[in-house]
Amino acid sequence: MINEGFGDSVEHYDEGQEPNSRPPKRRRGYFASALIGAIIGALIVLLLMPALVRNGILPDGWMTDENRDEQTGSTIQKSVSLDVTTAVTKAVSEANAAVVGVVNIQNSESFWNDERTDAGTGSGVIYKKQGNKAYIVTNYHVIKGANEIEVSFSNGTRVSAKILGSDDLMDLAVLEIDAGHVTKVATFGNSDKLKAGEPVIAIGNPLGLQFSGSVTQGVVSGVNRVIPQDLNGDGNPDWQSEVIQTDAAINPGNSGGALVNIDGELIGINSMKIAQEAVEGIGLAIPINMARPIINDLERYGEVRRPYLGVSTLSLSEVSGYHLKETLKLPHDVVNGVAVLKVEPGSPAAKAGLKEYDVIVDLDHSKVRDIATLRKHLYIEKEIGDKMNVTFYRDGKKKSTEVKLTRQMK
Repeated sequence: MINEGFGDSVEHYDEGQEPNSRPPKRRRGYFASALIGAIIGALIVLLLMPALVRNGILPDGWMTDENRDEQTGSTIQKSVSLDVTTAVTKAVSEANAAVVGVVNIQNSESFWNDERTDAGTGSGVIYKKQGNKAYIVTNYHVIKGANEIEVSFSNGTRVSAKILGSDDLMDLAVLEIDAGHVTKVATFGNSDKLKAGEPVIAIGNPLGLQFSGSVTQGVVSGVNRVIPQDLNGDGNPDWQSEVIQTDAAINPGNSGGALVNIDGELIGINSMKIAQEAVEGIGLAIPINMARPIINDLERYGEVRRPYLGVSTLSLSEVSGYHLKETLKLPHDVVNGVAVLKVEPGSPAAKAGLKEYDVIVDLDHSKVRDIATLRKHLYIEKEIGDKMNVTFYRDGKKKSTEVKLTRQMK
């Protein structure tokens, strides 16, 4: 087919064949040259840019930090200052300086001579400053067996401390130090108002003084938890500690430290951690409302002044079936209570007529299950000088008497 008017410039192609879409070689060369020129021009501008800025031809702010990096090959460090203040940081700031380290120093014999060694470390809380003296509460087990006690501050300063008094029943002790290094005193909160889920913060010295002032955060996992305590190591509980349960991490060395609320108020003294393979996140603290009267007695008297009954007892759960029937002569349905093994002469119990082998089952119409519940009622519910109704069994017969409690004399 001949296309008139176009001559030899007409391209022919077979049916189904696409026309050649490639641009003419001359046009392709033009675009390539333009691209190369643009690249070279951009490189020249980039290379000259620092000189243009230095000579005032371009304003300094025209270049971004990223461009400067590319030109100079240097790394620009941007300083960003953030003032992060939260309720937690405020609480820590309020309480942190009142928490100190407590070092238990014991004498040990070596081949050459006697040596003083740090037998253990714990934590303590400065709760009072009066004149040139300051007072610290810690755990009894932190200072147990110590020949000397030192208190360590966050700056590394260590000062000698005097033990004013201790109480193994509540696991509390009070120390006295010179107030010269004290800058902060803890503020007491109200542990009776704690609620499950409320945020709390534990402050102390886990794993020793190298981690002094460590802070962990959690919540109140439970209130009024009752933990049986075996104080004399006979395998039987003889006291029940009421504690606050928290998931804030409490490790060895935290004992005696502060548990504070979101306002930075002291609401508990960290005391124990259940350390079992399958247990994680269960820390325990002594509620401050229960600790305060103990702290006051230890500071003032060097001991806790508790009501005195004057009996030695044994829980019925520890008495054999033979003696329940033949010695104590108890009815079959009496399975809870405490057996009186000894009555101190001249004691309130003796004056009220209690005798050996009596079985106490009720105090002030409150059931007595074992030694722990008897002590709890006597030490928590009663005070020196109070009267207490005692219900007991003697030779299988139920009786009652009234006891006037006094203070035990050493």
